[in-house]
Amino acid sequence: MRTEEENRKLSDMLFSDTEMSPEDIFNLYPKRNLKEGAMVLRFAPSPTGFLHIGGVLSGLISSWMSKQSKGISILRIEDTDKTREIENGVRIIVEGLGEFGIHFDEGVSSDGADIGMYGPYMQSKRLNIYRVFAKEMVKRGFAYPCFLTKEDLEKIRLKQVELGVRTGCYGDWAKWKNADFDEVKERLENGDKYVIRLASSGRFENTFEFVDLIKGKSTLHENDMDAVLLKSDGYPTYHFAHPIDDTLMGITHVIRGDEWFSSVPLHVELFEKLGFTQIPYAHIPTLMKIDNGGKRKLSKRKDPEADVEYYVSHGYPPEGITEYLLNLANSNFYDWRKQNPKADLDEFKISFEKFNKAGALFDIDKLNDVCKEYIASLSGEDLYERVLNWSKKYNSQMYELLLNNKEYNIKVLNIERTGKKIRKDFVKYEDVYEQIKMFNEEIEEYEDITDRIEKEEQVRILREYLGNYKQDENAEVWFENLKAISKKLGYCADRNEFENNAGKYKGMVSDVAMVVRVAVTGKTKSPDLYQVMNVLGESEVKSRIERYISKMI
Repeated sequence: MRTEEENRKLSDMLFSDTEMSPEDIFNLYPKRNLKEGAMVLRFAPSPTGFLHIGGVLSGLISSWMSKQSKGISILRIEDTDKTREIENGVRIIVEGLGEFGIHFDEGVSSDGADIGMYGPYMQSKRLNIYRVFAKEMVKRGFAYPCFLTKEDLEKIRLKQVELGVRTGCYGDWAKWKNADFDEVKERLENGDKYVIRLASSGRFENTFEFVDLIKGKSTLHENDMDAVLLKSDGYPTYHFAHPIDDTLMGITHVIRGDEWFSSVPLHVELFEKLGFTQIPYAHIPTLMKIDNGGKRKLSKRKDPEADVEYYVSHGYPPEGITEYLLNLANSNFYDWRKQNPKADLDEFKISFEKFNKAGALFDIDKLNDVCKEYIASLSGEDLYERVLNWSKKYNSQMYELLLNNKEYNIKVLNIERTGKKIRKDFVKYEDVYEQIKMFNEEIEEYEDITDRIEKEEQVRILREYLGNYKQDENAEVWFENLKAISKKLGYCADRNEFENNAGKYKGMVSDVAMVVRVAVTGKTKSPDLYQVMNVLGESEVKSRIERYISKMI
């Protein structure tokens, strides 16, 4: 056991260039002047890969709850793992969140600049701060330099496995915890690599009660692991940076993923040893998915829908995704939406009490349904603008078609967008392309229906139809004329009559309509045929039917 004087000397040796005290640092971060109940919340992702949809959920919750409490939201970038950091990682995060309308009051901008008075907001720019607190920890005997190599640690792990005990650096396995001062000094003077570890005073056999704002009360074991605080490259671990940054920035509640819950005992000990007031925790359930009959985590490696860019590039409406995520956050959202169908989303209040304590199930099919409903709620004008903006970046052909004839394309998008039965077949903006093409380009491929109606019969139907087609008919008159044509050609207009006397007829009116539909749209399924033909116009309808006839002859 080293003396207080030896620990002081050791701290000076390790941090000879660090002259500031913890008090000096706190003077740079004055206490925030907040209204009662105001939350200061942060979202703290790492720029080590694509933005996970779970990250959007976390960012949404933090920004939402801070806003509804009239508090402050912060975007902090935890970029201390330089080996995994990717190019433009910060920009990917900021712009990805921006796609969903998630913006923060303070933090890092897309170009890495700081916005706010409690920065720097990138941890790599705060190394001097961590050194101040690490020096103080060593000085007080709460931390120490450890010279164990990767090979040493692996030998220890294998021995622990052999003995059937917990693995890790703790107790007697933590060789350098109480090493002789002179031995430590010699290793430092030799220039040997080291990390700074916590000198834990916890005992694993002891337990304590802990209350999480989402999970509720739990009984946890004390931490006894001598966790790494500063790595050999001088960068802090998350364990060390988190209590320091959150305390200095005035964070009122730490909202983070459930994967960090196991670290609570360690973080509780660190708050205590740093002399900080413990900040309440709220651990968000992990996003899960059904796979082979069981549940597993939504994986960056396995699941394309885990990547935010998947939704952006395919044109999922951000508003639809936001509504779906709000329901994952609080299960009462859909009930609220049913009661308030026209209300602005900002009126919905997220609460910790309404969070699902188990893993939230991410269901792409349900998400698709939500997005269908959202797109169906848009006017043709609104949908046009959204699709135009999306296609400018992701579908140049679609963009040109939309741009060339705005008013016409708005009419196209307005088909089946009013009335009692709204068409709901668009999940995402890229789905609109087929409909836009159908109205703006000559049909190149037709669905083959010759197994149901022979070519000669199709030609007979279409020629009869051309002889009777008029553009100025309303929907009811148009359909009555279609039924009259069908009867003349030997098709039945009554379902019950056809089922009772099928042998008397060639088919149903629906068969005649199908032939016309294929000739006009190329497909057996399309939006309302009358509305389609009305938008196309008489001349174009006739031209399309004639081209189809020429292919059948």
